[in-house]
Amino acid sequence: LLLKEGAKSNNITRIITEINDMLVRKIIEIAEKEYGKSPLSYCWIAYGSEGRKEQTFKTDQDNAIVYEDPPEEAAETIRAYFLNFGEKVCNWLDQAGYTFCNGGAMAKNPQWCQPLSVWKKYFSTWIGTAEPEALMQSSIFFDFRGGYGDSAIIDKLRQHLFRSLSEHPNFFRYLAETSLERRPPLGLFRTFVVESKGKHRDTLDVKHPMVTIVNYTRLYALKNGIVETNTRERMYQLFLKKRLSWEDYRDFEQAYSFLMHLRLSRQLTAVIKENAKPDNYINPNKLSRLEQTMLKEVFKRIETYQEKMVFDFWK
Repeated sequence: LLLKEGAKSNNITRIITEINDMLVRKIIEIAEKEYGKSPLSYCWIAYGSEGRKEQTFKTDQDNAIVYEDPPEEAAETIRAYFLNFGEKVCNWLDQAGYTFCNGGAMAKNPQWCQPLSVWKKYFSTWIGTAEPEALMQSSIFFDFRGGYGDSAIIDKLRQHLFRSLSEHPNFFRYLAETSLERRPPLGLFRTFVVESKGKHRDTLDVKHPMVTIVNYTRLYALKNGIVETNTRERMYQLFLKKRLSWEDYRDFEQAYSFLMHLRLSRQLTAVIKENAKPDNYINPNKLSRLEQTMLKEVFKRIETYQEKMVFDFWK
């Protein structure tokens, strides 16, 4: 209803985020009452689209637990507490409609329920090696924010992140490569490149060009010490730091907002009109002539952003 009445896409994702955050906090509070007071300070963290406050109608769980380093003699007991706690919260979130992450990157997974020192090692290793798997994890977890608990732990982890980045400046070059892997779906004669077969025939995945913008903004935000995780907030901070001109900031924000609008509209259409699960595949030929023109302009703008990355990191 909000979308049909002209609400901006950023307002819709903000509302979705607020509802999600309230539900997560409530479930954690109930779990704390069941399990008793936590043995150490901890923070329930959100990452990925949840960490960026950019969840849509199609979402799964993006969460983890980071807790203070325990004394050695109590490490296993405390670890068991947080693993059981994380499993309970994740299971309840799944029952509430927030499905499990297909990749298992949740607080119920022992890998993502760890003390602060282990999380610091994760970050240092990803930045230091910059291997494909490490870059993928970086693009997911470096958008983290606190969802519940002791925010001081998050501050310590973020300080470690920026310190590690300053020690490995070449990491940004490898991170830039991930933003160049997928080009906007425009053909040689500026026609849309769509799926040629299968159930998504004649459509394109509008999420892919959005990911390129998210990656671009994350790259420059991390390079410039910006702590915000939301893509639009990062853009604005880059403008304030004079890393984006006013014109580039405006065009950048409008491009992202337009893609998000198309994505949300498609997801609603799938659910309401097709009685199907929400997806991100749009048929560009079913857009209005104006929307088609705007989409092509957005794709050309993304190509410009990618050219800038090449200049900045390979000049």
